Amino acid sequence: MIGSLRGRLISRRPDNVVVEVHGVGYVVQVPIPTLAGLPEEGGEVFLHIHTHVREDSLSLFGFASEAEKRIFVTLLGVSGIGPKMAVNILSGVSSDDFLDALQREDVAALCRIPGLGKKTAHRLILELREKLPSSTGARDHLFEDALSALVNLGYKRQTAQEHLEIVYKKGFTTIEDLLKETLKKLTGNAA
Repeated sequence: MIGSLRGRLISRRPDNVVVEVHGVGYVVQVPIPTLAGLPEEGGEVFLHIHTHVREDSLSLFGFASEAEKRIFVTLLGVSGIGPKMAVNILSGVSSDDFLDALQREDVAALCRIPGLGKKTAHRLILELREKLPSSTGARDHLFEDALSALVNLGYKRQTAQEHLEIVYKKGFTTIEDLLKETLKKLTGNAA
């Protein structure tokens, strides 16, 4: 397996690049954000590589960051998503916007990605929202624990998160107080 490539960029096309490493040219398929960040032909590049092996082919997929590669590999675990569709998803929206759409369960935002329909968007949300990190970064444990408790109580994640964020900004320091105030907002009993 090839995990990364460092070499000279020989050519760039809309969907792939050729990277020469010690006299060997590797064709690497890349998403648009990675392609946009590469230097001009002849410049040195470093790509995080996913080697995809099938019966009839061996394909290399390159990414500017390890996080982007991790999203790609996770996407491959979703039924109906192959490597070309995964690259298409990462080309159609930034990694942060994709993660944000998953967390917010925003089907409409996901459907704006070319080639991604409503059914697949729902499948992505169901299968990936807990597997991939949040785009907002790591919130403290108090917020995450409170959100988990609200979801376990039966509230929709997006609704619970919106109300919790409002209450969280007030600076509560215990999960009990945070939950009590958020539940007041959710049930309409807030003063």
